[in-house]
Amino acid sequence: MKITDIKLAMLRVPLKTPFKTALRTVESIEDIVVMVHTDTGHIGYGEAPATAVITGDTHGSIIEAIDRIIKPKLIGQEISELNHIVNLIQNGIIRNYSAKAAVEMAVYDLWGQFYDAPLYKMLGGGVPTISTDITISVDYIDKMVADSLEAIDRGFETLKIKVGKDIGVDIERVKAIYAAVEGKALLRLDANQGWTPKEAVYALHKLEDAGVRLELVEQPVKARDIDGMKFITERVNTPVMADESSFGPREVIELIKMRAADIINIKLMKTGGISNAIKIADICSVYDMQCMIGCMLESSISVSAAAHLAVAKANVITKIDLDGPSLCAFDPVKGSVKFKEAEITISNAPGLGIESIEGLEAITPR
Repeated sequence: MKITDIKLAMLRVPLKTPFKTALRTVESIEDIVVMVHTDTGHIGYGEAPATAVITGDTHGSIIEAIDRIIKPKLIGQEISELNHIVNLIQNGIIRNYSAKAAVEMAVYDLWGQFYDAPLYKMLGGGVPTISTDITISVDYIDKMVADSLEAIDRGFETLKIKVGKDIGVDIERVKAIYAAVEGKALLRLDANQGWTPKEAVYALHKLEDAGVRLELVEQPVKARDIDGMKFITERVNTPVMADESSFGPREVIELIKMRAADIINIKLMKTGGISNAIKIADICSVYDMQCMIGCMLESSISVSAAAHLAVAKANVITKIDLDGPSLCAFDPVKGSVKFKEAEITISNAPGLGIESIEGLEAITPR
């Protein structure tokens, strides 16, 4: 099975409700879809969102990196030579993590198809059913409480609460939600780099003293502020999770050495694809550190790849934050990974098991 072409398309999917964080407000998914074609007629699929404020990737940079740099290196390569192809992707251009991730997951998809096995089995196997949390966007307190209760009614047992805009209001938001859902759902807090270290310690102490029990707090300070992460981790009981502070294996090793976080959030768009995500999971396993698997605003194309990885590395990826498809107004993908509210199930179809994608808009690079 040899790579013959790489084609690109735009996928637009409206969200059920606007997605609001301390950094941005988004009303629809607009992602680049990668289709890697082969001489056997098989197609591998990947996906990348433009997340300029997090990864630095834009639609334009993703398209240019894939079409002008990565694609010429991959044409003619044999899918069976997976490690060689991964090295070409990772070393062909620095950074451009989301572009690399999209191409890598398409190649891994083909690798599973080549051996006629689902990707999770190729990566080590596991139980092909996982349960995700769902994100509650930052908003007025009453709206966030109502959204939380509605999510519980839909079957979600873990809620990720977005905060980070106003420390005083943030505390009241969380207290109100906790009072409404206590005993019905676990709460995860995501500050999206919105607090200072001292604000984070103050807020978490206030919540802990009020009896609010959080499963974790995610990225409370700026991504580059590792000392700030350590400052918080040493002073609160709530487990601290690194997200934007942790892109690749090197950052994870630094966080572990500094004891600056308790949990690592793996996202394929940060790691540059599945290969580095595997490395991170293995590093964390050695140090008995738990991981979460997360996603940006992505459709079920790339979230399917993350789900396969989560199943294969379930010994260390113990927390699932793959709610992208649940936030969409509809699922444009016909495939073997099924997203039914909190439950994600994977069938035995080869690779990622993607059969078709509705509404793709072909991209012709300049």
